[in-house]
Amino acid sequence: MPSSAGHRTAATVDRRGFLRTSLGASAGLLAAPAFVTWLGAADAKAATGLAAFVDDYKSNVLTNQTPETNAVVRVLGGMAEVWKTGDAWDTGHVLDREVLRANMRYCARVTRARTEAQAKEAFLYDRQHQSYAMIAGLGPLAGLYKAGARAVTSITSAPDGTPPGKVSDTLPADAPAGSALGAGSHDSELGRVAKLVDTVRGPFASGNPAKFAFQYPRPWRMNEDSEVVDTGEKDALGYPVYDSQVVVAPQLLRQRSENPEEDGGFPSGHTNAFHLAALAFAYAVPERFQELVTRAFELSHTRIMAGMHSTVDVIGGRVMATALTAATLADPANAELKAAARAQALAYFTRRTGTTADTLYAYAHSDATDAYADREANARAVEPRLTYVLPRRGRKDPLTVPKGAEVLLETRLPYLTADQRREVLRTTALPSGYVLLDGFERWGRLNLFAAADGYGAFDTDVTVTLDAAAGGFHAADSWRNDIEGDGGLTKRGTGTLTLTGHNRYHGGTVVEAGTLVAASPNALGQGDVRVTGGTLRADQVLRVRGSYVQEGDSTLELLLRRNHGPALTVSRRVLLGGGGVLSLRLDPERPPVAGTTVPVLSAPRLRGRFDRVELDSATLKAVPVHTADGLSVRLVRR
Repeated sequence: MPSSAGHRTAATVDRRGFLRTSLGASAGLLAAPAFVTWLGAADAKAATGLAAFVDDYKSNVLTNQTPETNAVVRVLGGMAEVWKTGDAWDTGHVLDREVLRANMRYCARVTRARTEAQAKEAFLYDRQHQSYAMIAGLGPLAGLYKAGARAVTSITSAPDGTPPGKVSDTLPADAPAGSALGAGSHDSELGRVAKLVDTVRGPFASGNPAKFAFQYPRPWRMNEDSEVVDTGEKDALGYPVYDSQVVVAPQLLRQRSENPEEDGGFPSGHTNAFHLAALAFAYAVPERFQELVTRAFELSHTRIMAGMHSTVDVIGGRVMATALTAATLADPANAELKAAARAQALAYFTRRTGTTADTLYAYAHSDATDAYADREANARAVEPRLTYVLPRRGRKDPLTVPKGAEVLLETRLPYLTADQRREVLRTTALPSGYVLLDGFERWGRLNLFAAADGYGAFDTDVTVTLDAAAGGFHAADSWRNDIEGDGGLTKRGTGTLTLTGHNRYHGGTVVEAGTLVAASPNALGQGDVRVTGGTLRADQVLRVRGSYVQEGDSTLELLLRRNHGPALTVSRRVLLGGGGVLSLRLDPERPPVAGTTVPVLSAPRLRGRFDRVELDSATLKAVPVHTADGLSVRLVRR
């Protein structure tokens, strides 16, 4: 199981007899300029013959501490551009002063401004099992999960001041029979889910080998320039005092390691564990994907708030967890387990909540007191923590999505192909130029919060098929990103896709079947729109920047509002080829009244007519009024 415990220094033998050599000492590989250049090369993998991370993740063991031997060390290799490992835990030195000085200043600023409540929160999540802490990200489903998995903890509050001894999470004496710490018992109603979380956090998921390799100390042992400066004094608990402005939360003072050689900071083990658990839960319960990702970022930030880790430590923990989760989920040996975990979670939660696959998502977002109920607030919490203090430098470098990364979206976007999920990851990824994120295979550039909202760009034409009969996300989903690109979208299948962004894609939109919902005025981008089957529905005033064509057995559904302009404005021509239906809904907040004429469609030129005009009212009917440049309806009583 991953740990945040630290590690020994160069050329030492641990208690199990493993001889380890620091990368910055005799090996010197991470600090060598040639290796830095190799890291940035687009053909790095081919040039070196090294395996892709997902094929080599089991190399992450204590005996392997070089980039050639350990896949995690390779993935985190961007750290070598800012920090050179020394021949002992306290002899490394700074390569990028701008980054590491900003790193330490951020830690000092956060810890000095920390409130007592924040200090207690930092203690809680330092001591509580990380997998258990992540359960709260399930929101309205969290209590049901704990009961079904028999997941428990003994750490439910933080003491005032410094506790008399080290505090560990242990099985409570009053825990129900068969309970387990963390994700819960494997012998429970949610045993497959608990086992999936524990498998993702398995024997090859530790941050310890990388900590030994990089030997970047914890922030409270360093000054602003990342220099270890021991004042020679001892604190009240007998620990060395370092020349640092970073303040450790008082509740955690007794939790610190007394041996700095075994207590490295980069990468953060707790952060690694939080994100591993979050992504495993998100695979099994994709209805809470973004909320779990958000909670992982927030819990990881408590490591900085505690004074136990710096921003680069936390970024490193997230990067390695992203790669490790993908590798574990992509491993054929875990194929049966991951499928069983998803099926078990869906069956359990629908049964316990009285929902179906189609309505579970709504239930999982039904509690206004849920800490993660506000998607926009979640986005604001995640966005700055993707990069923290890192400046962006260098030229634009297109991302090649790491092999196997698409598995992270397998249950969240199940109606897409593997290649399409890779495109989602690519088009929502962070730009190049962030030093810690541009390491081997660029795992740090993946933005899973944004990827859960679908494509960021249509660089080629995209065809998506949703199946209402399959339920869940197969039946209905929303893409919330602002979609750009030269490609277009074709909607097929019986399900419903909703676009909410301020979209700027140029390749046009085609609706062939099912329902496409335009939930923003610019949802359909800047190209032509063609509806040949199914329904195009607008939830508010809609703008089509090109031409609009409707034909065949198809429906255009628009919203009518009192004292407002046309429900649909088309910049070029409108062609109604026969067979089409216009379905009108009255805005419940500002409905037009009988006796008024309401503009419906405006365009420079209109040809053809709808076969039928419908109105969702028991008391009113709509009489169409066609002109050469648009359509209005006169509302009369039935």
